[in-house]
Amino acid sequence: MLFPSLYYLHMEGFLAPGQRIIGSSRSPHTDEAFRAKMRGWVQDRVGDYFDEKTFATFAERVSYVSVDAKDHNDFLTLREALHDGKDEAVFYLSTSPDIFSSLTANLKEAGLTDAPNRIVVEKPIGHDLKSCMEINNALAEAFSEDRTFRIDHYLGKETVQNLIALRFGNTIFEPLWSAVSIDSVQITISETVGAEGRGGYYDAYGAIRDMVQNHLLQLLCLVAMEPPASLSADAVRNEKVKVLRSLAPITAANINEKTIRGQYSEGFDETGGRAASYLNDVEAATSDTESYTAIAAEVQNWRWAGVPFYLQTGKRMSERKTEIVISFRCLPHSIFQGPASPNELIIVLQPKEEITLQIMNKRPGLTEGGMPLQELGLNLSLSDHLSGKAARRRIAYEQLILDALNNNPSLFVQRDEQEAARRWIDGSVEAWIQHYVAPKPYRAGANGPSAKHTLTERNKHSWHE
Repeated sequence: MLFPSLYYLHMEGFLAPGQRIIGSSRSPHTDEAFRAKMRGWVQDRVGDYFDEKTFATFAERVSYVSVDAKDHNDFLTLREALHDGKDEAVFYLSTSPDIFSSLTANLKEAGLTDAPNRIVVEKPIGHDLKSCMEINNALAEAFSEDRTFRIDHYLGKETVQNLIALRFGNTIFEPLWSAVSIDSVQITISETVGAEGRGGYYDAYGAIRDMVQNHLLQLLCLVAMEPPASLSADAVRNEKVKVLRSLAPITAANINEKTIRGQYSEGFDETGGRAASYLNDVEAATSDTESYTAIAAEVQNWRWAGVPFYLQTGKRMSERKTEIVISFRCLPHSIFQGPASPNELIIVLQPKEEITLQIMNKRPGLTEGGMPLQELGLNLSLSDHLSGKAARRRIAYEQLILDALNNNPSLFVQRDEQEAARRWIDGSVEAWIQHYVAPKPYRAGANGPSAKHTLTERNKHSWHE
């Protein structure tokens, strides 16, 4: 996604004249060979937006330096490529976190970590709170916190940012945004793919560490946070940290009531073809790692007291979907025919970004008595009201890369925010271990284990499916 995103930024004039892009890995490449490889990445992703002349001028920005993370001499070569370290640089580490320490230490020793240079790092940052803090300490040795950008690409999605606009830019929503009017919140990230191809990594992390710890908790924070004083990076991120610190702990005493673990067995993929089991995909004889997890979380503060936040994520599910469903409370008394459905604000992030407000409307037609109602969706999707280039669905990394280049950390994750999320997740994992909560099987192509319904039914709710 990175080079297609940079191509789009170049195409739309967001890269300054003379701004250079240096690709780097252990593999030896000439500039020409790397540009040819990059061309394939860009063409595959941008499709009809690929333009030969635009790519030619974009490719002129790109060069390549081979760097081994553990070879200090390679970093001296990189320093030369940066005009003996005089260029302002943003280092983007799209590598295993295991080598973050080596990379940052060598960057520092080569004299490349002084301000205004900054660094962008991708998840996962550590396996648990302890390893997360160790990596963050290593990053802090080379780059100050205000120059460390921890990226979660979900925060770059247009619809996620629009959630902030909906909440804090409209008087119609914010007065209703509390336990007084909201009955429950559901956040779902389901994938049709399995763990094949990344079995070694995934089997060590599982669904809770791979998806809940970052993407799901970030979305929860944006739904639940208090209005920030401004849109500055510190104001927004400080409110998110308060949410994470307000999450009710999950312990061995409530683990079975608050969580469900699952692991897919043989079944079918999205095309109807046969799909292997999780154990086959990760090439293991046995494994207690979950490929699905559902959690009934609670934010313990005045705004959200008593409102369940249902989180679920899984692999080999029936459809690829990321959505947030805000369910408002039912009418205290209905004067209309038949049952009235509660209003829902449905925010879909993928496969298509859209926002819909479900309201009740009179069913068209003549009636001899009463007034039957039906649900009607009010379309709040920005993409449906745009045309031409403005309607292009952007890669989430575009906004995040642009912000990193402009030294704007608003959409990035700060250290205390990340470590607060780790602390809550570690408590859940430890409770699983103490109580030995084994993952329940579910067929590949299903929507997770049937036991997940006990989480919602306990509060007289149901999953939005």
